[in-house]
Amino acid sequence: MIQQLSVTDFLAKAAALPVIDVRSPGEYERAHIPGALNIPLFDNEERAKVGTKYKKAGKDIAVLLGLELVGPKLADFVRQSRKLNREGNEVLVHCWRGGMRSGSFAWLLNTAGIKVSTLAGGYKAYRNAVLESFAEPRQLLIVGGKTGSGKTDVLKELAAQGEQIVDLEAIAHHKGSSYGAIGQLPQPSVEQFENDLFQVWRTLDPDRRIWLEDESKHIGQCFIPHPLWLQMRAAPVAFLDIPQEVRVERLVREYTGIDHRLLVEATERIRKRLGNQIAQQALEALAAQDYATVARLSLAYYDKAYLHGLSQRDQEQVHPMNITEDNPAQTARQLIAWAEAQEKVAVR
Repeated sequence: MIQQLSVTDFLAKAAALPVIDVRSPGEYERAHIPGALNIPLFDNEERAKVGTKYKKAGKDIAVLLGLELVGPKLADFVRQSRKLNREGNEVLVHCWRGGMRSGSFAWLLNTAGIKVSTLAGGYKAYRNAVLESFAEPRQLLIVGGKTGSGKTDVLKELAAQGEQIVDLEAIAHHKGSSYGAIGQLPQPSVEQFENDLFQVWRTLDPDRRIWLEDESKHIGQCFIPHPLWLQMRAAPVAFLDIPQEVRVERLVREYTGIDHRLLVEATERIRKRLGNQIAQQALEALAAQDYATVARLSLAYYDKAYLHGLSQRDQEQVHPMNITEDNPAQTARQLIAWAEAQEKVAVR
């Protein structure tokens, strides 16, 4: 008997069992459930052929074509699936809508003695759950600060001290600025970013506070889901007000030794925002490996842009914190003390 599971139950079992995504490679590459493995029933070309046949000749003829295409692959499907869980001999399977592709694949594996459960509603149901989750109210706190404030390291320290965090930039593989892609893995698609974010989001305790870094709507090519973005914009912000020279020192540490060509390209991308004269000065400083000057020139633009964004918030929700040194562990302790004080005031 093949069991169909809800999204919640499917993901709960996926913590211990292999997940097989039987959609085409193109569908899988665009976005998939994190950790799922692709064993496509049809390759991209075959899927297109079956779809065309369905439109032109109807379901029955399309099914026959599908059987002709899949027939020679059946034994290999079983072999690949069995390798995923030799000991438990149980797997999870899904397709796009939870229909014919996953049903057929599950029947084959079940016939071969492999226990199978499928995802009711398929990947489409999963995507609905992903998007709906970000509208659920959460106790968010935002770590704000100008470029170079070390907010990501502060988030890591908050996690080390027992707090719940979401590192959006780590999930997006981007630090947010024109220089943000340097040293990072290629960015996921917007849809995959949402899936990866959900993978973290669903593990968090909704009754405890969650810290995130203050971000613009987009992080490189990725966009923060709108319902989450609205929650972030309404949440209290602890604005880490750190002297520019302290931030310059951090930026020099982070970017010294990086491919010089990438730094030049990133500077050229913001030429219009910096202004031609400032951009040229920054490029000349780069040529001289004077990274501190490059940082100061760039911060003139980034600081102005960040403060403008901060001014668009409800100012009663913005809480400046004077931070004089680059000490993420100490800053995290201050943030926790501030959050606890905020909670005490709210209870009164």
